[in-house]
Amino acid sequence: MATLVGTTTHAASSAVGLLNPELAELQNPQREAAFFYGLFLRGHALEQLRRDIDVPGDVILRWQRLWRHEPHAWSQLEKILRHRRQVLANFNMLVSLEVALSHLRQ
Repeated sequence: MATLVGTTTHAASSAVGLLNPELAELQNPQREAAFFYGLFLRGHALEQLRRDIDVPGDVILRWQRLWRHEPHAWSQLEKILRHRRQVLANFNMLVSLEVALSHLRQ
């Protein structure tokens, strides 16, 4: 029975991905933050990684102008922005923990 439940859950999440791929990828900001954290640990510049995660203000303004007459599209873009902010917050938390731990190791 447990396998059936797991299969159903997996099938449901796969269906979400097929119907709306953007939303399927937005389900796990922790995983994406961990990916960027791994890059940080491998020596990538912290501020560059933060810029890569965040959505710049000028891009948001362009999106607003482009999609102002498409409420459904703007709703999707807001979800993307929330997701990016969550990824950035999680990434910043991981970096902060690493800095705190590195001070304790010394």
